[in-house]
Amino acid sequence: MKKAQLIASTSEHRWYAISRDPARPHHLIDTNEYVVTTGDDSILCDPGGSEVFPAVFAALSEVIDPRTVQRIFSSHQDPDVISSLGLWNDFNPKIRCHVSGLWGSFIPHFGCSEDTLVSIPDEGGIITLGKAELQFIPAHYLHSSGNFHLYDPECKLLFTGDIGAALLPNHDCNLYVEDFDTHIRYAEGFHKRWMGSNTAKQKWINRVRELDIDLMCPQHGAIYRGDDVKRFIDWFDKLQVGIG
Repeated sequence: MKKAQLIASTSEHRWYAISRDPARPHHLIDTNEYVVTTGDDSILCDPGGSEVFPAVFAALSEVIDPRTVQRIFSSHQDPDVISSLGLWNDFNPKIRCHVSGLWGSFIPHFGCSEDTLVSIPDEGGIITLGKAELQFIPAHYLHSSGNFHLYDPECKLLFTGDIGAALLPNHDCNLYVEDFDTHIRYAEGFHKRWMGSNTAKQKWINRVRELDIDLMCPQHGAIYRGDDVKRFIDWFDKLQVGIG
């Protein structure tokens, strides 16, 4: 089953990773969900597919009151990212989902109303959680034409959706990358095929090199921390994408 683990905190807010599930059916891709909370206000990042909603809800409920989830951030439109939105909306009709406006006519097919969605402008922006200001970082054309990441400058944490994703073997359930050289083999094919533009890649790299990052948190696979963040960015910089 999935479980929530604390990965970063300040005196004001905390990040939990609801991480990989060794008990999932093997025909489904494994996913990580993340929640950042102040205790009375929470943002759920990439809540996952409808099939994992019960597991995500149960794990999240172990660490926070799910009624504090007022907002959802969706990095992009894929079903493994956001097809549970209708179920979250059934639980709390007041939940609002921040996502690229490009997907405003597509995501309601997952079972929510147009009023549920809040469009993020192409250039990004700021969302506040208590005293924290989190930044929407554009990552367009890297897996999705309307794509964003979420950066927390206080926790030095960058949630990166599918960038940094690795399709790990089922026996590898580590929360963090433990051996970069071994781990990155499971990321290479995914990035070559699913990242569509070297130009977009370079634009993203130039932007994130300016950020102070201790944790880089993808939707699939393990979390990069410390020096492995720079190792990943350097590796991605050299990788030719849009092939495979």
